Amino acid sequence: MKKVRVSPAKSFELTIDTIAPDKSISHRSAMFSLLSDRPSTIRNYLKAEDTLNTLRIVKRLGADIHKEGDMLTITPPSSIQEPDDILDCGNSGTGMRLFCGLLAGVEGFFVLTGDKYLRSRPMARVAVPLRSIGAKIDGRANGDKAPLAIRGNSALEAFEYDSPIASAQVKSAMILAALRAKGECKYSEPKLSRDHTERMLQGMGARLQIKCVDGRYEVFVEPLQNPLEPLDITIPADPSSAFFFAVAAAIVPGSRVVLKNLTLNPTRIEAYKVLRKMGAKVEFVEKENRYEPIGDIVVSYNELHGVEVSENIPWLIDELPALSIAMAVAKGKSVVRNAKELRVKESDRIACVVDNLKKCGIKAEELEDGYVIEEGGRLQAAKVNSCGDHRIAMSFLIAGLVSGMEVEDTECIDTSFPNFLELLSQISEVRVGD
Repeated sequence: MKKVRVSPAKSFELTIDTIAPDKSISHRSAMFSLLSDRPSTIRNYLKAEDTLNTLRIVKRLGADIHKEGDMLTITPPSSIQEPDDILDCGNSGTGMRLFCGLLAGVEGFFVLTGDKYLRSRPMARVAVPLRSIGAKIDGRANGDKAPLAIRGNSALEAFEYDSPIASAQVKSAMILAALRAKGECKYSEPKLSRDHTERMLQGMGARLQIKCVDGRYEVFVEPLQNPLEPLDITIPADPSSAFFFAVAAAIVPGSRVVLKNLTLNPTRIEAYKVLRKMGAKVEFVEKENRYEPIGDIVVSYNELHGVEVSENIPWLIDELPALSIAMAVAKGKSVVRNAKELRVKESDRIACVVDNLKKCGIKAEELEDGYVIEEGGRLQAAKVNSCGDHRIAMSFLIAGLVSGMEVEDTECIDTSFPNFLELLSQISEVRVGD
């Protein structure tokens, strides 16, 4: 079990142009290449465990993958092939849930599994709506836990599904299933969740119509008549990964960081807006806009104040652990609500955040759907556990820039941000041990 120790940092100025490529877009670019009949070109694909597992699955489904430098060429098969072995998604809930939607309408037998953490995460939120339109999905706990077995059905029913939650993974799974349904489908959610799937599929020529009706976000999907256009995409840097260093600049006095070439998709930069609301200086500089708006984000230190976060939660759900570190040093009380989804991520992030903050001397309390940080103050050096969750591990290593910190079980960082420790070592001393 790898441990990482980080020492308190002095003020720093840093320009980072090696932030890990966006994981969500990387997953989707590999999967969506299977929807075309011509080779897709993908540059700057994330070379992390989760996304490499997705590439392996795409290859097992019949695609030919050619690598040349930083460029992948994925040539799809004439039709998705039935694999002769299980499909291992590793630690990726995105991978497993989206593959459920992609494979539900394909003739064949497919088994999806993952590591021990992924096998404990709920899958009924995808399996149940897919079953309601004719998909044959089973697994442990009546299909709620992986391994999941899918008997693809090429005659999925057209549907109108009103999701009770705003979830990009559920939405994406249902949109992918809708592409192979027998008629036009409608999916709605209470608020807009991250919309990479819609943007990318529209860019490939899929017929999607998007509306906002009485506050609900609606997507109308026409089934595929012909294969989609191939992708020609450069994956932007991941604003969720970059956010750890945004928080670093916001909590270390006198610091400034320039984060280069990120997606500036409005559903991906909400956490930066919360950080700005807390008092940090945050600037967005858009440079281009094709599949996604892309540009730089500049964050500078300023005294932070407590904040209540209860809106647009689907847009910042992954950044909340890192945001809790900013809350822990801010003046005044901070509250996070409407974030029950945190309990079913790679860990129970509500419990892990609160438990680890208490170890650091911060007064914090769990809520059913969030937490309260009673009074931000001085973080104390501590030994904390990642709970097997990459975002918890990285968040508390960033906290160590203020107080010093030892984080246990950090192998999980490699699932999403392989060069995180290398970048962190540009700010402070980092020691790795067993």
